[in-house]
Amino acid sequence: MIVNRKILTLDEFTIFQLRQFPSATGELSSLLRDIGLAAKRINVEVNKAGLVDILGDAGSVNVQGEDVKKLDIYANTQMMGVLQHGISCAGIGSEEMDEFVVFDDEVSNNSKYVVLFDPLDGSSNIDVNISIGTIFGVYRRVSEVGKPCVKEDFLQAGNRQVAAGYVVYGSSTMLVYGTRRGVNGFTLDPAIGEFCLSHPDIKCPPSGKMYSVNHGNFFKYQTGVRNYINECQKKEKKDGGPYSQRYVGSMVADIHRNLIKGGIFLYPGTLDKPEGKLRLMYECNPFAFIVEMAGGKATDGEKRILDIQPTDMHQRCPLFIGSREMMEELERFQKA
Repeated sequence: MIVNRKILTLDEFTIFQLRQFPSATGELSSLLRDIGLAAKRINVEVNKAGLVDILGDAGSVNVQGEDVKKLDIYANTQMMGVLQHGISCAGIGSEEMDEFVVFDDEVSNNSKYVVLFDPLDGSSNIDVNISIGTIFGVYRRVSEVGKPCVKEDFLQAGNRQVAAGYVVYGSSTMLVYGTRRGVNGFTLDPAIGEFCLSHPDIKCPPSGKMYSVNHGNFFKYQTGVRNYINECQKKEKKDGGPYSQRYVGSMVADIHRNLIKGGIFLYPGTLDKPEGKLRLMYECNPFAFIVEMAGGKATDGEKRILDIQPTDMHQRCPLFIGSREMMEELERFQKA
């Protein structure tokens, strides 16, 4: 058997990148490896969820007013645990928790970063074995290092992120993360229990053949969005026929597919919920950062997602994200 020595693990890749910057402390690299560890633990439980009493509702409701799934709780515990026990995180904010959590100890207080995350996106799909995922964004704290982090460290615009990423738990488990140096994807090799570089330097194609939207709310969308969806249904692809609609109902799966193959994801506000459903800090900002670093675009229908100044940890936001040319066409419809 020929072993490919050119394949880098996540640890090797982060160390390799660290060597490019002699003045770097390695703290961000350590943080990303901690998140990779949490993802491995979550992946184990996701894979055996049908065999143990971990499916279904936990009997509580999170701050978003949604039923909490048992696996949500497990994923949240794992993410918080590895970050708290590591040396690179001063505090966390989670979609599943009402308030941010400060890791008030000497090591954590001297950490430069805070992390916001959705521990298990698409959890309504857990019981039916559809791809789900973890989403995270990393911010350099604005408060004084050496002291406990504060709320202002978490309420930063998305353009202040230093890294963001997601994990897809699907037919294979894949971790994708982006920094200002680019976006890279790592697939979990179950034989050795390591994430291995499988998608180096990911670039979002400038256009695609797929659009992702919940058609069930079509008549609740604004006119410009409805007109764009109609255009997608009749638009001719190079190989003939209209664009294909692909909507899993798991944001991680939908945007991951569009990032790799080209496409657009739309989650507009509706007449009854103009602010939309998605969370700015835990979902929109991380994905906007990743897609922009890969060459795509992300807006709320009026302005760039990453330029929105948050006012609340659990703020909601419409999201339009994907291939640059498709986004620019959508924007023309929205302005018409």
